[in-house]
Amino acid sequence: MYLDFYGLSEQPFNITPNPKFLFLSETHRKALDYLEFGVRQRRGFVLLTGDVGTGKTTLCRELLNRLGDETRTALILNPRLSEAQLMRAILHELGSVDAKGDRLALGEQLNGLLLQEAANDRDVVVVIDEAQHLTLTLLEQLRLLSNLETDDRKLMQIVLAGQPELLRKVSDPRLRQLRQRITVRYHLAPIGTDELSDYVDHRVSIAGGRGRPRFEQSAIASIHERTGGIPRLVNAVSDMSLLAAYAHQQDIISEDHVQAAIEELQGTLS
Repeated sequence: MYLDFYGLSEQPFNITPNPKFLFLSETHRKALDYLEFGVRQRRGFVLLTGDVGTGKTTLCRELLNRLGDETRTALILNPRLSEAQLMRAILHELGSVDAKGDRLALGEQLNGLLLQEAANDRDVVVVIDEAQHLTLTLLEQLRLLSNLETDDRKLMQIVLAGQPELLRKVSDPRLRQLRQRITVRYHLAPIGTDELSDYVDHRVSIAGGRGRPRFEQSAIASIHERTGGIPRLVNAVSDMSLLAAYAHQQDIISEDHVQAAIEELQGTLS
């Protein structure tokens, strides 16, 4: 509704993960550095955790974009799968069009694909988002898959991204061997108060904003106070704040507009 009024080409605060809008706050920049280091140095398992809405999925997509054509990648977004289904999903994401058979047959097929990629000097990276939903059995299966190797290299790097429950899950005594293989880990924090204004301005600019709309500092402070700097919640409040300002045909988003947005979003923010 407000796009034409503000001269925007698209919604600046869409909650859908989109690397185009990625803003590298200090914590997000460090997280991405850790992920890329762990993968490029073939450290085996890499663990990324963070609360709901902090931007884990967006960072994972950006990581895959950065790896380039020299790396075969798989992104698993729904890990609520059986062992065979998980194997089949990985094979499908890696480009296999004939992923059939039981878990043993699928394992042999995956091993063959990994060996072929290694012969072509290409790394294979599997990213599993929402990994807190993985069962202990699936986590153990992933550990076994990580054992696939040649004399000089691991055949597959695995990134586990999930909510803080994932940390508690991998701390289970039954996953001791897996835990020993997690050599790189990072916990993604929300955006700090001092960076939130830059975050909001960045998203408006990417969406085509040229100095309008503009958020007052008091509005930014109110957004951070209510959202804790969690990007998904910041986006929700900022979007409704724009709508509130548009209703009054105003270019400057004030604290009053933010408060009106917060009232509209009480169920979402609680």
